[in-house]
Amino acid sequence: MDSQRPFLYLTLLFMLFLIWTTWQQDHAPKPPVSAASSTPAMVNSAGQEVPAQGMPTALPGQAAPLAANGIVGQTVTVRTDTLVLKINTRGGEILETDLPTYPISLDTPDKPVKILDLNGRNYVAQSGLQHQVIEGLDAKALAPDHLATYTAAQTDYTLANGQDELVVPLTWQGANGITITKRFVFKRGSFLVNVEHEVNNQSTNIWSGTEYRQLKHGYTSAGGSLLGGVQAYVGGAYFHEGKYTKLSFSDLDEKQVNETVNGGWVAMQEHYFISAWIPQQDQETQYYSMVVPSQGVKGYVLGMRSAVQQIAPGASGVFKSGFYVGPKDQDTLAGIAAGLDLTVDYGIFAFISKPIFWLMQQIHNVVGNWGWTIIFLTVLIKLAFFYPSAMSYKSMAKMKAVSPKLKELNERYADDPQGKQKAMMEIYRKEKINPLGGCLPMIIQIPVFMGLYWVLLESVELRQAPWLLWYKDLSIMDPWYVLPLIMGASMYLQQKLNPPQVDPMQQKIFQFMPIIFTVMFLFFPAGLVLYWVVNNILSMAQQWYINKKIVGHA
Repeated sequence: MDSQRPFLYLTLLFMLFLIWTTWQQDHAPKPPVSAASSTPAMVNSAGQEVPAQGMPTALPGQAAPLAANGIVGQTVTVRTDTLVLKINTRGGEILETDLPTYPISLDTPDKPVKILDLNGRNYVAQSGLQHQVIEGLDAKALAPDHLATYTAAQTDYTLANGQDELVVPLTWQGANGITITKRFVFKRGSFLVNVEHEVNNQSTNIWSGTEYRQLKHGYTSAGGSLLGGVQAYVGGAYFHEGKYTKLSFSDLDEKQVNETVNGGWVAMQEHYFISAWIPQQDQETQYYSMVVPSQGVKGYVLGMRSAVQQIAPGASGVFKSGFYVGPKDQDTLAGIAAGLDLTVDYGIFAFISKPIFWLMQQIHNVVGNWGWTIIFLTVLIKLAFFYPSAMSYKSMAKMKAVSPKLKELNERYADDPQGKQKAMMEIYRKEKINPLGGCLPMIIQIPVFMGLYWVLLESVELRQAPWLLWYKDLSIMDPWYVLPLIMGASMYLQQKLNPPQVDPMQQKIFQFMPIIFTVMFLFFPAGLVLYWVVNNILSMAQQWYINKKIVGHA
């Protein structure tokens, strides 16, 4: 095997690696899901959701059939500096959320990202109470579920300038002196909403019940296509016993979740953004899931319910939960609940991507620009691997110095492959050349490249991050293809510094490699191509210097 064949194999391996990574993102093995009751979700005559036995029940007769726009009751609009929500007085259901600080695109700065969206994706956040059935008492008159009718003092709430907290109360009046106040508490600068159900028991009996919180998402066949052909994950996830588990809609079709743990959280994910219910972390929580074909639209529910709480006559009790709806900001999510930052899913490259992102954060804190951050990151990575790369380039330089001898051997032993191989190995031994040494730069670059690839695709911090000139968003492809063309040119020049291929077929293949990679990189994030260009330039400088010393001396 001549010395250039490893380069060809590694280059082809790298391309296959990219294809495989794209494929495994869409076809990852399904996580284990604990089987629950086999009782299927049902729909009553009013079109309301009636889940499997033991799960929160949509009580029949408590709400009229949905109107044409899917909304019953009043809509309460809440505006803060980070969120614009629409809450329905039917059950206190959150119907819609906009993120005014996150525009859909730089071309539409006034059009915010919409996460929850009842009429668009049948995607809502629901919560309610369930009273334990006691003989002689009407349970549905003692606890409001997400179909119960609340009243609101006003239909518009705004976090005023200088105000740090906004409380939005809804009130439900039950039988026998039971009053429930459902509060949404908003904080300035936060995407986390504190949700409380306060039970005021003025009856003569002990009130005994649980709180449930759930997310419902309409059927989605796949996530939106990202650069490089990768599909953004859209689906559920939950955290239990220290394990992060993704639950795609196909998983939820096949099995129901029914697990009881302490703390945790449940979430619905999409690219860059998330909604999640977070219970009190020191309390017992039961996870559940169900499929609800409500109003002709298939919906997937992932939720959790609290342990039973008893409230004595004349006393009050409060159920507390957190509801996060916003970007997958890793530092913020990590501070809310254990494992919530794992929704920034780097896949199998997490062990590389996380250190890379941490290092990028430290650099960005100094330079304040993600483009320059990527450039400085590339320099640091190059310095970290300076000596392994130098050894590799020395091997390649020696190969270039003896290339006339190798060409002579190729002609001399044209009809004797074994003799040619033996003679080449003798030259390698005398010149102390490792024919595989030139592969090291590619081996080093592959995991770092893939780690940075997922950082750019998954980290919302780099979404719409500018650099300079026309580079307004490093997480999308270069609109003018300048960086990919520079990358292709640098790859071509880098090949010229390498020893020539002996085999004619390999020569032809290598001639096309810069073109193939240029076309492939046209659709990669500009930030990733920037990394590759800077890396190529630094590699060429290092290789040119070593060639000058070794080849020139020879």
